[in-house]
Amino acid sequence: MIKDIITKLKDANLLGRGGAAFPAYLKWEMVKKAKADTKYIVANGSEGEPATDKDGYIVANYPQDLIDGIKLALDYIDHSEAYIYLRKDYYKKYKATLEKMIGKLPIKVFKEKGGYLSGEETVVCQEIENKMHRPRLKPPFPGQAGICGYPTLINNIETFYYAAKIAQGEYKNTRLFTVSGDVKNPGVYELPLVLTIKDVLKKSKNMPTDDFFVQVGGGASGDIFLSSELDQPAGGSGAIIVYDLKKTDPYVLMKRWIDFFMEENCDKCTPCREGTYRLNEMIKNKQIDKVVLDDLLFVLENTSFCALGKMVVPPFKGLSEKILKLK
Repeated sequence: MIKDIITKLKDANLLGRGGAAFPAYLKWEMVKKAKADTKYIVANGSEGEPATDKDGYIVANYPQDLIDGIKLALDYIDHSEAYIYLRKDYYKKYKATLEKMIGKLPIKVFKEKGGYLSGEETVVCQEIENKMHRPRLKPPFPGQAGICGYPTLINNIETFYYAAKIAQGEYKNTRLFTVSGDVKNPGVYELPLVLTIKDVLKKSKNMPTDDFFVQVGGGASGDIFLSSELDQPAGGSGAIIVYDLKKTDPYVLMKRWIDFFMEENCDKCTPCREGTYRLNEMIKNKQIDKVVLDDLLFVLENTSFCALGKMVVPPFKGLSEKILKLK
C-alpha cells in the first residue's frame, strides 16, 4: 500500500483541502525527495475561518482515519515525525482521545497559540518552534525549509482524512461542505466534488425560498454570490453561508468582517494594518467612497505580506458591487 501511495493520490487527483487546492502528491513528493536527516509532517487543524467546521467534524467523528492518513505520510517520508496542530477548543475537546489512539506513533498533539493566522503554513512552523506569531517570507516554502529549517509537509486535516480513504479504496470523489446562516439544516455534509453551490444547498435541504445571497469559502474571506450565480463549484474551505437579502444589513455584516480582520491581523505589514483600519472607519460611518474602497482593496490584494490582507478583498468587493451596488 505504501509503495504506491503517491500514485494513488495522483490518480485520485486529491487536492489540498485547506483552501489553496495544491495537488497533495506533489507536496508529499517534495518532502520525500528533500535531503535532510529530519523531516516533519503537520496535520493542520487550526480552522480559524468563521463558519467552517469540517476539520472539527473529522476529529470528532473520524479520528482514526485522520491518524491513518498521517501514518501513511510517516511511512512514506523517511526520518519523519508528525504533529496534529489544533485550534484551542479542538485541542481541549479531543487531545486525550487522540493521544490514546496515537499510542507509540511519532505523532504529537499541538495546541495553536494564536488565532486565524495560526492556520498559515509558515505561522504553523513559527508556533511549533515557539517563536513569534507572524508569517515568514516565502520562498523558501515549508516543504523546503519548515520547522527548524527542516523539510515539512503541511496538509489540512481533511487532506489526511481523504488520503486514508484513498489508501483504503473508499474514496468516492467527495469533500466536506459546511453549510450555515439563514438555513433550516445547518451542518457539515459529505457530498460529491462536482456539485455546484446550488446543488449543495439542494442536497442538504438548505435551499432558501426567500431572496438571498451566499458567501462561499468562509465566513470572513469568502466570495459573495447572488442567488442567480450559484451554478459553479463551492471552492476554498467548502463553507457556504446563506444570508437573507431582506433581513441582512450589509453594514452590520461588513462590520463583523472588518472587526475580525482587524483583530486577527498581526500588524507586521502596513497595507493590512492601515488598510483594515481605513475600511473600518468607512464602514463605521456608513460612508463608503467607491474610488477609495477600490484603491484600498487593490493595495491590500497586491502588497500585503501574507494571505490575510489579500483575503480581505473578496467579500468587500463582492458586497459593494453586488449588494450595495456602488458605482
